[in-house]
Amino acid sequence: MPQINLLPWREELRKQRNKEFGVTCAVFAILMGIVIGSVHYWFNEQIEGQRARNSYIKTEIAKLDKKIEAIKDLDSEKERLLARMEIIQQLQASRPEVVHLFDEIVSTLPEGIFYSKVVQKGSALTLTGVAQSNARVSSLMRNLEDSQYLENPALVEIKREVKDAQGQESLRLSNFILRVKQEKRKAEGEDAS
Repeated sequence: MPQINLLPWREELRKQRNKEFGVTCAVFAILMGIVIGSVHYWFNEQIEGQRARNSYIKTEIAKLDKKIEAIKDLDSEKERLLARMEIIQQLQASRPEVVHLFDEIVSTLPEGIFYSKVVQKGSALTLTGVAQSNARVSSLMRNLEDSQYLENPALVEIKREVKDAQGQESLRLSNFILRVKQEKRKAEGEDAS
């Protein structure tokens, strides 16, 4: 029987298969490298795009922050202007009150009394003066109570003082301090509403 050596044929087939396997692996490795590189490139492009969008958003936020600051400045300016307008309106409304106040101070003053000092803080008035007698101070307080623009007169202090006149009989005077409140009257147009 003849001997057939099948080893070289199998060895050759094995070498060919190994070579094909190596080529296949190399092709797949190259394809995997291309795929991985493409994915890496795509992700880097996405990251760069997102960074560009973030940068744009940050610049727009900075612009909006400047606008918000400008709006806050305008709001504070508006508040200051409104406060000034309110003060001006109060002053305009109180202009007639000053005239009425001076008129009432004069018209309620009985004979024999004079004021040495008048101090106003808010709506409170402090009247300091000299009277010929305590009865005249009482008359002043009644007049103030009956006044349309003054209310709640309260006597803080009254002192008797005797002054010697030259060659005449001595004068008895009463120094007094009186507190009274100024009553806020509505304007004539407000009464009708």
